[in-house]
Amino acid sequence: MPTSAKTPANRTRKAPASPSSGRKAVGVDSDAKARNLLRLRRIEGQVRGLQKMVEDDRYCADIMTQIASTHEALRAVGRELMRNHLKHCAASAIRTGGEEASEMYDELVDMMYKHSR
Repeated sequence: MPTSAKTPANRTRKAPASPSSGRKAVGVDSDAKARNLLRLRRIEGQVRGLQKMVEDDRYCADIMTQIASTHEALRAVGRELMRNHLKHCAASAIRTGGEEASEMYDELVDMMYKHSR
């Protein structure tokens, strides 16, 4: 169960749910899901390749290039997930209005700051 946190306006809001909270997406675009799963499988292969490069004492700059490539692939998955979240989950909560909309606005702002680094 999420705990509460104080916002700058000294009002209490729910803290974001943990990954194990069991929440489900309001809607998932099946094509986007398939693209993300394919990307994640490729990323998994990239990470295994990175492990092998380190084990084989490959040139550091070559490893760093592959790390940058892996980061970009993860960012692509993140962009697709954010698009889906805005299109389905956020839109639904905002249409509902009231406290649910307010919590969604807080969640979106938190996500933007946390994931824009």
